[in-house]
Amino acid sequence: MNKDYKSINSLNVALGFGAQKIPVGKLATKNRQVYFEYDAGFLQKNLEISPFKLPLQSGVQTFEPQLFEGLPGVFNDSLPDGWGRLLLDRALRASGIMPDTFVPLDRLAHVGRHGMGALIYETDYSAAISDPQIDLDVLSEQSQHILAGESSDLLDELLALNGSSAGARPKAMIAVNNDKTHIIHGIVPIDADYAPWLVKFANSADSPDAGAIEFVYSQMARLAGLEIMETYLFPAKRGFGYFATQRFDLLPDGKRLHMHTACGLLHSDFRVPALDYQDLIKATMMLTRDIREAQKMYRLAVFNVLSYNRDDHSKNFSFLMDETGQWRLSPAYDLTFSSGPGGEQSTMVMGEGKNPSIEHLLKLAALADLPEQEANEIIEQVRNALNQWHTLAKQAGVTPQMQESIAEKIT
Repeated sequence: MNKDYKSINSLNVALGFGAQKIPVGKLATKNRQVYFEYDAGFLQKNLEISPFKLPLQSGVQTFEPQLFEGLPGVFNDSLPDGWGRLLLDRALRASGIMPDTFVPLDRLAHVGRHGMGALIYETDYSAAISDPQIDLDVLSEQSQHILAGESSDLLDELLALNGSSAGARPKAMIAVNNDKTHIIHGIVPIDADYAPWLVKFANSADSPDAGAIEFVYSQMARLAGLEIMETYLFPAKRGFGYFATQRFDLLPDGKRLHMHTACGLLHSDFRVPALDYQDLIKATMMLTRDIREAQKMYRLAVFNVLSYNRDDHSKNFSFLMDETGQWRLSPAYDLTFSSGPGGEQSTMVMGEGKNPSIEHLLKLAALADLPEQEANEIIEQVRNALNQWHTLAKQAGVTPQMQESIAEKIT
């Protein structure tokens, strides 16, 4: 972090689906108010990067200052929260810069071209990686130092590897070879022999086998018919291993997809749970114009409810847009055993958050144009997948105590 860094008041936004950049528009700030204007050329391309809250139109647009620090949701999606914000704030203080002097545009400039999805922010102040080699055990150890408020020799590296990944748990963008024997940094561009992945480390509130539990949930989700990227539990020198998943915003040919969370798309603050799966199914239909995508959202709702994944907030649902402007629901992610706010489901089912039932799920099915028989088949497939919990959890090394605690809720 440069101690002489000066806060910026404007920032160019582009899309980088491939090697060619597409200018999108310009963000500017004055007196803590954020402004955005689309590039005239971009308006002709008919690419809706956020059709509900940032429509394609000429002229300057402004947004609610109380939400997302005044940013439109699509750009707020690029900003890390939790762990990523902690890292940047720590780096700022180490350079004698007070974090509250950093406006949202400053933070977007530090995402630069290395965020999730296809959005690019220029001027780019993102950190660079000098050594491509990665040791997961070392990164895990250093992340624990930072969580404990201690110093870390790898602060800059952890900051660079975080990109715009969200959530409270420490994460790193990595690249993994085909047989999972070699790991390097995942900051694009990536060597052809590697695929882009994201790895998670434990936070102070996690059980020690949290990575193993999330890995088992990914296996059960696959059995339940959900679309999910390849996942893996990397071994650790000590402990239960590190959960990792292949990224869905980067394609094998090196192209990127534009990514938009339900939080940003609907301007629904994930810290104040107010969404219902009714909203998500309707939004999926409006955005994708494809009932099959809405039915994928329904299946995800069934899995989250029956698997007791109650931290199903608005940042845990995303949509992907390709260079032609076609939208689809992203593969499912952040699936694990969890308690929501006050023990309730973060996303309600037909108005019910405390104890959503099969009855609520069957009523929800009608919104996804699913006959009751098909809805029951989905529910049964999810139940059969969850019945594999004990077998899969034992194989992954989940502790007997957690095996039993989770089994009480999901089987």
